[in-house]
Amino acid sequence: MVTTDTFTQRSIAFGRALRRAGVHTTMGQVMDFIRSAEVIEISRRSEFREAARACLITNKDDLPTFDRVFESYWRAKPDFSDQFYEGGEPGDDSYEVGEGEGDEAEGTADDAADAEGGKRQRSEMMEPDDSAEASDDSDGESDDVLSFSAAEVLRDRDFADLTEEELAQARHLMEKLHWKIGQRRSRRRVSSPKGRYIDPRRTMRRSLQTAGVPLRLSRRKTKTKPRQLVVICDVSGSMDRYSRILLQFIYAIENNMARVEAFVFGTRLTRISRLLRRRSIDDAMQRVAREVQDWSGGTRIGQSLQTFNMTWARRVLRNGAVVIIISDGWDRGDPELLRSEMSRLQRGSYRLIWLNPLLGSPRYEPLTRGMQAAIPFIDDFMTVHNMASLEALAKHLSTIDEVRPVRRQHPIIPRPSVPAA
Repeated sequence: MVTTDTFTQRSIAFGRALRRAGVHTTMGQVMDFIRSAEVIEISRRSEFREAARACLITNKDDLPTFDRVFESYWRAKPDFSDQFYEGGEPGDDSYEVGEGEGDEAEGTADDAADAEGGKRQRSEMMEPDDSAEASDDSDGESDDVLSFSAAEVLRDRDFADLTEEELAQARHLMEKLHWKIGQRRSRRRVSSPKGRYIDPRRTMRRSLQTAGVPLRLSRRKTKTKPRQLVVICDVSGSMDRYSRILLQFIYAIENNMARVEAFVFGTRLTRISRLLRRRSIDDAMQRVAREVQDWSGGTRIGQSLQTFNMTWARRVLRNGAVVIIISDGWDRGDPELLRSEMSRLQRGSYRLIWLNPLLGSPRYEPLTRGMQAAIPFIDDFMTVHNMASLEALAKHLSTIDEVRPVRRQHPIIPRPSVPAA
């Protein structure tokens, strides 16, 4: 009896064999093929083959190649573990074949012979040909690329549904994400051979070396610098399922970008930028847990933003800063206060992004008072509930250009930014 892990490994190897034969098959298609084993009658060769075709083939010109590789790779009849059987034991005669195909005709003949001599126990799964395995290994393709990576599994899993082990894996994947924010033009200029501006001082200084003949113009260009990033994260009770993993996300940003200011709030605002500047993420999380007194408490978004605007905005919202607010929008405070503070915060920031983990659910609608008050002043309304959403955020931050978004400030819900499939 073969385990599901073995079937997964052999399915991945089958996809590798198809790629070597010239069929364009992605890891996502292989994952779909593996998941299909849970819903099809996998003991039937024809059904198994059609599932493989449907999941792995996108071009009809590849069908002959697929048939050839399928027959050379899967040489025996399927026999998987009991969890794949819904009716009958693995040893019963439930194997069926298609009509009009040579291999299925042979299967029919084999079943007839088994019926005469007694039911033949199918004790092994469809095993790949040894020669095919040898050719796969000799090709030298990277196992890191073609293996059934944990990153692919965790990419679309909601953070709230992850186990402790999966959370540790997700934290490791966050550390590998490349964070780069859009550039801004500085007031300073630097030397550049193809710069737009003439540098008279450097031109005159160089001309003295050649007595002014020939005169070579030195040029300068405007210097660019990364924008300041400000992250304000909700750690109230309604965000408890996400707050810890999102703090790890903030830690990853803090240690990958030079200019980041981090704040958390429940009923009051706390600056944690200094606490996150630690070599160990565990030490940083412990210090944040000790310092933040209103962790998993109530939520007063308006009052917290008011504290930020009055105390911290002048210090951190300089030179076109990008502000990210992470919250589900549940607020116990005055919605009018939240509205006025959001308006003030938007005017002071170059771009105002709101990340809502609940936005990942297709049934979610921003109907809470807090969300309704904040929405007219949000430039980008995005979700932050899994690794795919973090990848989309990283890409969005890197593409922020030099033109501010159009701000009409009327109560029209922005279209959520959904990562490309």
